[in-house]
Amino acid sequence: MQFGVTRLAIASVMGAVSLIAAALLVGSGAAATQAGRTNTQPPTSGGTREGGKTLTAREGTWTGDPTDFDYAWRRCDADGGSCVLINNAEQRTYVLRAADEGHTIRARVTAQNADGRRAATTVPTAVIRAAAGPPPPPADNPCDKNPVMANQLKPPERLLIAGQQVSPGVIGGSTQTIVARFRITACNGKPVQGALVYVTAVPYNMFSVPPEAQTGADGWAELRMNRLRGYPATPKQQLLVMFVRARKPGESPLGGITGSRLVSFRVNLSQ
Repeated sequence: MQFGVTRLAIASVMGAVSLIAAALLVGSGAAATQAGRTNTQPPTSGGTREGGKTLTAREGTWTGDPTDFDYAWRRCDADGGSCVLINNAEQRTYVLRAADEGHTIRARVTAQNADGRRAATTVPTAVIRAAAGPPPPPADNPCDKNPVMANQLKPPERLLIAGQQVSPGVIGGSTQTIVARFRITACNGKPVQGALVYVTAVPYNMFSVPPEAQTGADGWAELRMNRLRGYPATPKQQLLVMFVRARKPGESPLGGITGSRLVSFRVNLSQ
């Protein structure tokens, strides 16, 4: 009888040992599973924080060789605290919507392997700004027009005195009036309409200084100059020199796109 009791006691002890061993094995398996789902470097998200742009989740680093990742994007308040799941946003990439503007976005990444699943969440993005509007249309280029309009030109363009004519063709000793014409161009030789042209003979007391004249669509301006007491400058004068200037209306003669030059015309005092 005592022998039977002893065998029963031994069996009970063995059963307890088996249960303890099983528990230890389960605990060991749970630890392995836990280790297989550990996130060692948090996931992140990258992309332009602007409506219509795309954010991309990066999984981070995990132990246990995850075999798959799931994604869930969340819309949060400006501080990244209170968040709600975004419908139909379960891909690695997410295109920002109008509803995201003024909020932050976080991605929840879930890693899984044969031992189980574990999730980690990205830090909140910066506050999502509104989608940028379309770029403004390119400004009109005044040089695309023909003729070029003087009041639309800006530096670095300059007005050029590109042509000159005088009537009579040879200024004689008896000439009382000169009609001088000047052609103004810009933008690689295009005629300029609306430029103001000024001219004076040098020395200044030979012919009158007419008011500024405006160029027409062909770029030409015409000015009439009357003889003064100082002409001719010498009994042997052979050239009449003129200072010519072209400027943009309303602009200083000394700045902007103003252009100037000296021109000369033949003089024959015997005529």
